[in-house]
Amino acid sequence: MIAREFKKFIREKSRLISTLARPLIWLFLIGGGMSRLVSPNLGMSYIQFIFPGILGMTILFSSIFSSISIIWDKEFGFMKEILVAPVSRFSVVIGKALSGTIISVIQAVIILMIFPFLGIKIGITGIAFTIAIAILLSFCISSLGIVIATFYESFESFSVIMNFIVMPMFFLSGAMYPVKSLPAILKIISRLNPLTYGVDALKHAILKDSNIFDFSIVMDLSVLIITSIVFVVVAGVLFEKRK
Repeated sequence: MIAREFKKFIREKSRLISTLARPLIWLFLIGGGMSRLVSPNLGMSYIQFIFPGILGMTILFSSIFSSISIIWDKEFGFMKEILVAPVSRFSVVIGKALSGTIISVIQAVIILMIFPFLGIKIGITGIAFTIAIAILLSFCISSLGIVIATFYESFESFSVIMNFIVMPMFFLSGAMYPVKSLPAILKIISRLNPLTYGVDALKHAILKDSNIFDFSIVMDLSVLIITSIVFVVVAGVLFEKRK
């Protein structure tokens, strides 16, 4: 299943280009424009501040939309062939999640490599730690996308609900501004958002400035691990009901 999704990704070059174009537009056009109006007062530019959030955006869009292959498989009958195979439903979920993870991490690493042009200094250890966080966050978001995709049968309905979920997840993740600066009600919602902890963990790995962290790195990683397990279990149970 991983090899199948990877081959589809390689063949769809427009998908790679569009996925990489989005974060670059946000980073240089929106971030560059906002830097004229916003000063983080943290000894760094606004573009440097949002760079971990842009990585989170790359992972979010790529990971959650990778689950659209489930809708494709449903419409063309491939999902029935998978479900009648003598394999655990959890192996199907993990295979789908890992395929989304690999594709997302590849794209995130490409975006990560522009950090020298932003004046950010990251050592080899920091790069490795950032990639490890990207893997964990990608798996978590891919699993969430699979849970949502199990409820839908058409591309149209799935696309609508994804846009309804994805943009609020991004804006309430601390990617563009610190979570602690949000109003109380939005702060509560942000803490229920797994992307919030992924973006904060990326800030730990990339920026290393304690003034911009919303949570401890231990809490960030713990939440991502726990939510990943929960999403995989829920998705596995939902797939079991499709027997």
